[in-house]
Amino acid sequence: MKNPSKKRNDNKSQTPALKFHSDFSICSKEKDFTGAITLFDFAISQNLKLNLHHLNCFLYICSNSLEASGDLAIENGFNIFNHMISSKINPNEATITAVSRLAAAKNDADYSFKLVKSLVNYNEKPRLRTYDAVLFCYVKKLDAKMAYLVEKDILSNGLCLEEPEIAALLKVSAEVGNEEKVYEYLHKLRIGVRCVSELTAEVIKNWFSGEIGKKVGSGLEDWDMGRVKDVILKNGGGWHGLGWVGNGEWEVRRTTVDSRGGCCGCKEELACVDLGREDTEKFAQSVVALAVEREKRSNFTQFQNWLEEHNDFEAIVDGANIGLYQQNFAEGGFSVSQLEAVVKELYKRSNKWPLVILHEKRIHALLANPCNRGLLQEWIDNGILYGTPVGSNDDWYWIYASVKLKCMLVTNDEMRDHIFELLGRSFFPRWKERHQVHYTFPKGQPKLEMPPSYSLVIQESERGAWHVPLTGEYNDETLRTWLCITRPEICKASDEFSKSAEARESGKMINGEVINQSCNSSHNSEITCITGKRKERSESPTK
Repeated sequence: MKNPSKKRNDNKSQTPALKFHSDFSICSKEKDFTGAITLFDFAISQNLKLNLHHLNCFLYICSNSLEASGDLAIENGFNIFNHMISSKINPNEATITAVSRLAAAKNDADYSFKLVKSLVNYNEKPRLRTYDAVLFCYVKKLDAKMAYLVEKDILSNGLCLEEPEIAALLKVSAEVGNEEKVYEYLHKLRIGVRCVSELTAEVIKNWFSGEIGKKVGSGLEDWDMGRVKDVILKNGGGWHGLGWVGNGEWEVRRTTVDSRGGCCGCKEELACVDLGREDTEKFAQSVVALAVEREKRSNFTQFQNWLEEHNDFEAIVDGANIGLYQQNFAEGGFSVSQLEAVVKELYKRSNKWPLVILHEKRIHALLANPCNRGLLQEWIDNGILYGTPVGSNDDWYWIYASVKLKCMLVTNDEMRDHIFELLGRSFFPRWKERHQVHYTFPKGQPKLEMPPSYSLVIQESERGAWHVPLTGEYNDETLRTWLCITRPEICKASDEFSKSAEARESGKMINGEVINQSCNSSHNSEITCITGKRKERSESPTK
């Protein structure tokens, strides 16, 4: 048993420095505001030398105690910061983030912004969190002009806005009635945020339900609806970005979307959004640039040239991924039968053979087996099997082919390796969602899991309607809540436009009247993404 009197003697003999370090450890763990201020005052009274870490910890506790301690936290926080500056201790990003929060809590957004911009003087780079306090402060003050300047500074530092920042900028734009900026930030949400939070949904709802929101837009007569359709197709579906369409009140409701992509509120078909034409080409070029860095240039160039001549595939098959699927057992090996089953399933669906990509070394090994030789030789003869050179990474080949030809890619590879990280967050995740086909083999038969029939992303239709998915974890996507935002009058006018256009194309309009309307065409049929070329490919004798 420990002697309590000995412990008291140890405490009495403890030096101020040892006591400070002991108490600091406890204080920093518990984030104790009162304890932090007491300890700071103790250190100053004992003339103890405080370093950047100590002071940053005190500042963090102060900035984290604003709700509970208010002005006291602000006052003490600035005392600590002033001590740091007078002691000639250079602040870092964590320092400025904490003090900027204190300034914003005083409603002094200008000083908060000045602090953030001062980081350059200390050769420190800001993070997105560094800007949050000043941005939200300007939004609260309805100073949209300064909020936009903060955004400009964020972007100039190579940072990307996330949902809270975009929602804040959307909110201030809506509240000051800047319709162009509202439109811009809705599209920034579309690009950067898949599903929005309840808070963001409320900001969106308030804009469309408000008096200013009702007045935005232009009459349908000012719009070339055919042009809107063309731009949507060029963009890959799901948005046009041309501005508000139509006039009148918006109808905002919460609804769901059925498994085929039909909105249960307005009956509009949601799009399966692909990359636009320009983005697809940029993405393909980025794959090429990275591939030729890591592959022998002549090998990859040879494949590019081959693909130019064999460009009517609608599906690319990652042969190794399928052949080695669930083969990690004692007798397991490369399963040609699994690969053949997937190839046949794809042919059955489209009446076209896919392109199988496989390592040349693997092909030679498989050809050595008489059981495989006939099938593989037939694939080679018919130009549906491409062997990647020895030493190459076949990943570059199958991803390039599927991007360049706008094909489906059949693989269970989730593409999380470092080589895919090099492709960045801009195009790759969107492309992957739209083009990757997963597979399983229940009871030994191939089952292809095709991409979803619609994209889980904010969508703007040719009618000017908006559909906004809300966050949530769902096993069944038909249960997800969406905001459906439409102008009933513009939808009606758009339907009439679509009918008359279809009638003109088929020669079924006389004196402005549509006659013999033989089918009900969806106004949205052209928005959904076409994934492959529709050339006819000669049928191979092997099925």
